[in-house]
Amino acid sequence: MEKLVFQNGVKKDQLLSAVNDDHGGVIVEFKEPMDPIVFQNMLKASLSKWRLQGKKGVWIKLPIECVNLVETAVELLVVQENCGRLKGTAVWKIPTGVVEEGEDIFEGAIREVKEETGVSLSNTEVSYCTCDRYCFSKIRRFHLLQIDTEFLEVLAFRQTHKALFEKSDLFFICMMRPLSFDIQKQDLEIEAAQWMPIEEYEAQPFVQKHVLFKYIVDLCLTKAERGYPGFTPVPITSFFDAGASFLYLNNDGLNDENSAAHL
Repeated sequence: MEKLVFQNGVKKDQLLSAVNDDHGGVIVEFKEPMDPIVFQNMLKASLSKWRLQGKKGVWIKLPIECVNLVETAVELLVVQENCGRLKGTAVWKIPTGVVEEGEDIFEGAIREVKEETGVSLSNTEVSYCTCDRYCFSKIRRFHLLQIDTEFLEVLAFRQTHKALFEKSDLFFICMMRPLSFDIQKQDLEIEAAQWMPIEEYEAQPFVQKHVLFKYIVDLCLTKAERGYPGFTPVPITSFFDAGASFLYLNNDGLNDENSAAHL
């Protein structure tokens, strides 16, 4: 009689081989092709095990020859506001906030997502059956959640005048990676928070009627599917007072040995 080995109620030979990462998650690395049906069954069994173990996220590294195993889906971290003009409207939006005096853009983006949702951000390429999750934040208004993130890029910004406090306003759309997925919303200003498929976010009448939010969808999809190049912060020092600051730029094409990146 065949002796079956079970681990947390799951047949052991049905589990994907994985190693722990530094953020409470696991890393799965494929080196050989696999039948997609077998992969799906092993992934479901493995996810059940990792949930029981309290794992916070899953990285799956696939060589190009294994691309048939994944059907990419993009999810956004979204919130419903408990105050302001959108209170009670059931509109889902990405977290927003205002940078504090002396705070850099990337620092403000990380802080605002953390305060509003409790999610820790790094790359979450696969959380459940091949799903890319991203946190996009618009740094302008102030709301609160609890998620840690790693800042990736500024994807775009909008300039307007006579906005908040009758001042000119720069509105940055930022992309971050989640370091965790558990949402712990701040109840005072956030009614609800969740991960949402981008198709569901886009289908909202509010998004359909507002050009800015439609652009956000376009940016998200283009970034996920075709690698839209954003702007990353590079530390620089002022010639005049030796003060430190950050220059936001696209590094593509700046790796030449004569570029400023090598100074």
